[in-house]
Formats: sequence, structure tokens, C-alpha cells
Amino acid sequence: MSSVAIIIHGSYGNPNENWFPWLKEELKKLSYEVFVPEFPTPKSQKLESWMGIFDKYMGKLNENSILIGHSIGCAFILSVLEKLNVKIKASFLVAGFLGPLGSDFYDSISKTFAQKDFDWEKIKNNCDKFFVYQADNDPHIPLEKGQEMAKNLDSQLIIVKNAGHFNEKSGYKKFGLLLKDIKKITAKDL
Repeated sequence: MSSVAIIIHGSYGNPNENWFPWLKEELKKLSYEVFVPEFPTPKSQKLESWMGIFDKYMGKLNENSILIGHSIGCAFILSVLEKLNVKIKASFLVAGFLGPLGSDFYDSISKTFAQKDFDWEKIKNNCDKFFVYQADNDPHIPLEKGQEMAKNLDSQLIIVKNAGHFNEKSGYKKFGLLLKDIKKITAKDL
């Protein structure tokens, strides 16, 4: 059974930004089959439209799969986990959030993703391990949002100093800590 990794970008994002291209290449070296879908944003950014695009990847997910999300991509991953009929290996949630952020600008395009009732038991039953990363100085996502996500997932919150929003503007063209954590769970299979 092949190991599959899917990287989910955030609002106003795309597959070729931040640390995504770097991580894709690093994961290939670890024998992952890697997908980085492009989702509509900000126009047509709704959970339903993103799910429509993601549907073709659902059948690829198996017990050796990992999901990696950035920003709104984290809430999207939670919705994917609610729909799965298979338990995946791990989810890596970077700068994610639940609920409103208090900004009309961001809340309007993230509403269908983050402002909903999640089935936490189903989410946890469909994923062996969660890694939740939050910066201590994210200009968009308060630290409390990462704490809330980690608490709901019964996961540890990994606080990274001065990482901003884990994007290129914050100096994140590579993300060594994330790769190190992925290698930890991959090594258990060897």
C-alpha cells in the first residue's frame, strides 16, 4: 500500500508558495506519493467547492497517508476526516483555527470551513496522530486558536517562536520541524 501525502494550502494561497514545493520534494525522497491540489480562493472559497475538488483524492487515502494543512487548510482537513471511511496515519495542522477570527475580511471566506460544529470523535477515530503548530507571533491567528484546536484533538500544541503565519513573508520557504516530525512517524514503518 503506497504512502500518500496531501498538502492543503490556505486562503489566497496556491500549491507553489511558502514551504509547499520544498516539502513536496522532501516527501518524495521518503517515498511518498505527494499531491498539492489547487483550490479556488478567495472567489468560490467555500467548503463545498473545495470538497468537490478533493473528492478525487479521497480514494487515495489509506492507513499510510498523511494530510498537511496550512491556515484554513487545517479546518478543511478536519472536514475531510469527518467524511473518511479509513483511518490515516497523521495530520499536520499549521497555523490553523476554528471559529471566527474577528475580521470581517477573513471570516467571510472562512465561515463554511471554520464556523461549524465538528464531529470530534469521528475526526479522532479517522486519524492516528495529530501535530498542531502555532506561532507565538502570528499576525492573523491568535495563539488561543491553536490551543483550542489542539485541545479538541487531544493533541499537544507545538508553539514555534517568531514563525509568523508560517509563510514566505515570515521566512518560511522550508519548514524543518515539520519534516522532522513527518520523518518520526515514517520511521516507525521501517
